[in-house]
Amino acid sequence: MKSFTEFGIKIPDILLPKNKDMSVWSVIACDQYTQDISYWKRAADCAGSNPSTLNLILPEVYLESPDRTERIQNIRKTMKDYLSNGVFDDAKEEFIYVERKTGYGRIRKGLVVAVDLDSYEWKPLSKALIRATEATIESRIPPRKEIRKQAPIESPPIMLLVNDPQHSLVEKIGELVKKNSPVYDSNLMLDAGHITGWTVSSEHELNSVHDALENLKKANTAPDGSTFLFAVGDGNHSLATAKAVWDEYKTETGIKDSPVRYALVEIVNIYDEGLTFEPIHRVLFGIDADALVSYVQGKLGGILSTCASADELEGKVKNSAASFGFVSKTEDEKDKFILLETPVKELAVSRLQPVLDECMASYKKENNIDCTIDYIHGSDEVFRLGAQDRKDKRTVSILLPPVAKDSFFATINSRGPLPRKSFSMGEASEKRFYLECRKLFD
Repeated sequence: MKSFTEFGIKIPDILLPKNKDMSVWSVIACDQYTQDISYWKRAADCAGSNPSTLNLILPEVYLESPDRTERIQNIRKTMKDYLSNGVFDDAKEEFIYVERKTGYGRIRKGLVVAVDLDSYEWKPLSKALIRATEATIESRIPPRKEIRKQAPIESPPIMLLVNDPQHSLVEKIGELVKKNSPVYDSNLMLDAGHITGWTVSSEHELNSVHDALENLKKANTAPDGSTFLFAVGDGNHSLATAKAVWDEYKTETGIKDSPVRYALVEIVNIYDEGLTFEPIHRVLFGIDADALVSYVQGKLGGILSTCASADELEGKVKNSAASFGFVSKTEDEKDKFILLETPVKELAVSRLQPVLDECMASYKKENNIDCTIDYIHGSDEVFRLGAQDRKDKRTVSILLPPVAKDSFFATINSRGPLPRKSFSMGEASEKRFYLECRKLFD
C-alpha cells in the first residue's frame, strides 16, 4: 500500500456507529448557533437517550456555562462508554468519500482523511503543506484544549480546501466508489439535509487518491520549493487546538508518532459547485461616511461613482472582484450609494480590513470619537443598516464583492491568512456534521 506521508495525510482507522441512523448520531459543528441555545436543546431532543456525537462534544453555547467542567467530564466518560459498550463497529483503515446534500439543495463532495499535524501551521506566512485561511485567535485555543487533552475519541468538524480546478481528487474518487454500496445513507437532524458515505479502501481506489495528490502537489509547489496543498476552510481553531495538544504531548513524552499526531478532516475541492463562498460584509458605527470613503480610496486607489439605487450598487459590486459599495445617509436624510472600483488583484477583503482598522484608529484620534465595527451576512442587512436614521450615531455599511475562488490560494500564499470574518462557507446549517470517529488517547 502506498504511503501518503508526503502529502501530510494518513489513512485513518475509522470508527462508525452500529446505529446507522445519522439523524440521531450526527450533529452539527460545535461552533455553530452560539447565540441560539434553543437549537442545541432541539438537537438534544432529537438525539434523546440514543448514542449520539452530541454527547461527545461541548457546543460553544455552553463554553461559559457554570457546569462546563462537569460537562467535559461527562464527555470523557461517554467516549469511554461508547468504546467499551459496543456502540461502534470495528475500526477500519480507510478513507470515506462523502456526499452532503444540504437543506438548500446543494450537494457538496468530500473525502475524510487524517492529516499530519506536523504538516500544518496556522501562523502567518507559513510555508507548511496545510495552512490557515483566517487569522487564528490564540485565546480561543485553551478552552478547546481542555476538551481534546486525554480525549479517547475525536470526530471532525474541520473542512480543508484543495485547489483542484480539474476535479481530479475528490470528484474522481467519488466516481469510482459510488459503484459500491454506501456505508451510511441518512437524513440529518433539524432539516439539515442528507448525507451518504462510501469507503475508499481498495488498492485501486487508494492509488487513484495517491496519483491525484501527487499531481496536485506538483501543481501547487512554488519556485522556492514550498507546497501549499490544503487550506483550512472551516474549523481552523479546532485544528490549531489539535496541533497545540500534539505539540505539548510530544514534548512531554518524547513520542514522535501517535494517534494524537493526526486529526480527522474532510477535504473539499474549492471548485466544488456545491460549496458556496459568501462574503461577510461590514458595518461601521460612529464614523463619517465621506471621511471613510475618502480614506479607503486613498489607501486602495480606484474610481468613485454614485449609484441611483441599492439594486444598481449591488449589481455592480457582485459583478466585480474588487469593488466595494458604501451605503449611508446624506445630511438631508437621503439614501446614498457610493461605488469604489479598485485595482486590487488579491481577494478584496484581504486589503480592505487592514485599511478599515487604520481608518477607525485615525478617526478616533482626530475626532475623539469611538468607532465600532460589526460583521454581517446578506446584502439586505447591508442596506437596512446603512439606511437607518443616523441622528444618534452615524452608520456606514460596506458591501463586499464575491469571494473569488481562483485567487483564494494565491492570496493566502502571498499575504498569509485572511483577516477575521473574511468569508463564510455556506449557511450555518450547511456546516460539517460530526459523524466519523477515530481513537485518540488510550
